[in-house]
Amino acid sequence: MGLNDLGRIDEVIHGRMRLGIMVYLADAEAADFTELKTVLEATQGNLSVHIKKLEEAGYVAVAKSFVNNKPLTRVSITPEGRKAFGVYLEALGGLIGRPG
Repeated sequence: MGLNDLGRIDEVIHGRMRLGIMVYLADAEAADFTELKTVLEATQGNLSVHIKKLEEAGYVAVAKSFVNNKPLTRVSITPEGRKAFGVYLEALGGLIGRPG
């Protein structure tokens, strides 16, 4: 494997903030915006931009609702996102010499 895996690194996932979102959602399945903001120590604007990029790729789904008249944004990993994340981890493993 090795350098052949470099081309399999998904640029959408590879950014630090987007990778953090994917790692968190791969375990939690879904999280609200405030939870992600706190866990990732992100600003609201920065997190919004990265969630939008993952949503446009089809890797996360965003559901907006209201709870007690307050807006609630829930982000969840999609089956496509879970698959892409698995491929990303395999490629990363190949780059560092670990089998996927």
